[in-house]
Amino acid sequence: MIQEFKDFIAKGNVMDMAVGIIIGAAFTAIVTSLVGDLINPIIALFTGGIDFSGWFYVLGDGACASVEACTEAGISVFAVGNFLMAVINFLIIAFVVFMLVKMVNRIKSAAEKPDDVAPEVDTGPSEKDILIEIRDALKARA
Repeated sequence: MIQEFKDFIAKGNVMDMAVGIIIGAAFTAIVTSLVGDLINPIIALFTGGIDFSGWFYVLGDGACASVEACTEAGISVFAVGNFLMAVINFLIIAFVVFMLVKMVNRIKSAAEKPDDVAPEVDTGPSEKDILIEIRDALKARA
C-alpha cells in the first residue's frame, strides 16, 4: 500500500497538478492585486468614486450605517451592493485572465513556429548522375 502511494505521488500528473495549484494561488494574488489596486481605482475615477458596497436593505428590525454594522448587531441584510461589486470584480478578473492567457498563447505559438527553412540550393548532379554519364561516354567510345 505504501509503495502504491509512492508510485501515485511520483507520477507526473500529481506533481504537475501540485505545481499548478501553487502557481494558481500565487497568480490569484497577483490578479486580485491588479484588479483591486490598479483597475478599480481607475474605474472609480471615471464613475466618481461610486462604491456599490453601501447599497443594502435591512431585512430585520433596526437601522444600520453599513453591512458590517448590521452583521455585528445580528441584523439580517440584503447586500445588493456587495453582490454587484463581486460580479463587477469577477468580470474584470475574467477579462484580465483572458488577456494574460491570450498573451501567453501568442508567445507559445511564436516559440513553436519553426524557423524559416532555407530554400533549396541546386548542388549540381548527384554522384549517381555523374557515374551514369561516365558509363555512357565509355560506351560511346567503344
